[in-house]
Amino acid sequence: MDLLKIAQEQLIEAKSWPDFRSGDTITVYYKIKEGNKEREQQFQGVVLQRRGQGLTETFTIRKISGNVGVERIFPVHSPKITRIDLNKRGKVRRARIFYLRDMVGKSARIKERKQSTKQG
Repeated sequence: MDLLKIAQEQLIEAKSWPDFRSGDTITVYYKIKEGNKEREQQFQGVVLQRRGQGLTETFTIRKISGNVGVERIFPVHSPKITRIDLNKRGKVRRARIFYLRDMVGKSARIKERKQSTKQG
């Protein structure tokens, strides 16, 4: 095994985030520092992409704030993230949904993915 991978596995904290992918709507709770105070802020939006692997894995979230699109990139293994809530699962056919940037209004909505439950 590669020495770099061994070192990364020892540095990564085991966090149990929900399994999310592009198209899902999630809420990320993260700590921000203002002066000498620290508080928790939330960012809710659609996941545009997940990229990287191991310690360098990141995900991009997009939301509309005051008729302006805002995107933010979060590292998956950041110590600043306190929790991630999965609000809605989206049905998309691509891993990176940057086409959402050009859409406005109803066309920018993503259909919800149905949960398959096996009965037997």
